[in-house]
Amino acid sequence: MTSSQDILSSITDLQKQYENSLPPVDTWNPPLNGDLDMRIDREGRWYYQGGELTRAAMVKMFSSILKREGNDFYLLTPVEKWRIDVEVAPFLMVGMRVENRGSGDQLVVLETNVGNEVLLGEHNPLWFIESDRGEQLPMVEVRSGLTGLVSRNVFYEMVETLAEEEGGRYYIDSSGIRFWLPES
Repeated sequence: MTSSQDILSSITDLQKQYENSLPPVDTWNPPLNGDLDMRIDREGRWYYQGGELTRAAMVKMFSSILKREGNDFYLLTPVEKWRIDVEVAPFLMVGMRVENRGSGDQLVVLETNVGNEVLLGEHNPLWFIESDRGEQLPMVEVRSGLTGLVSRNVFYEMVETLAEEEGGRYYIDSSGIRFWLPES
């Protein structure tokens, strides 16, 4: 049987390997070329000049050269920088699994729409933002200021793991951290 520390190390190692395989966009600082007619909608779908990009490999490649600066998002190469529009978040969390670490501890692992896994924890926290329509939207830090919106289906799965503190406040526990749900 695999120990809880082995599970945590394995998930953390996979996440680091993925991040280390990405282009070093944080070190690139080319001048702005302009605005590109590209957007990512609320559901994590990518559009270029009005048409949806349906090739998963292309979306994954574009997501690997994405960078956030303030409230703006850019596609970068070492010599080009194009601003794109992101409706809510560049990633959508489309899958979830829970790994039990023993003694009641659990690890919540989320999967993005481009296939990488994110361990909910200190470096990848969960929080809520309010939408224009007044909805509380669950968000997760994916990497380097890039966030993922937790899909409705995945959030319902997360709700099944809720714990309750005295006083009626609910939270999701992962990696030994409590992520509180908004009070209604």
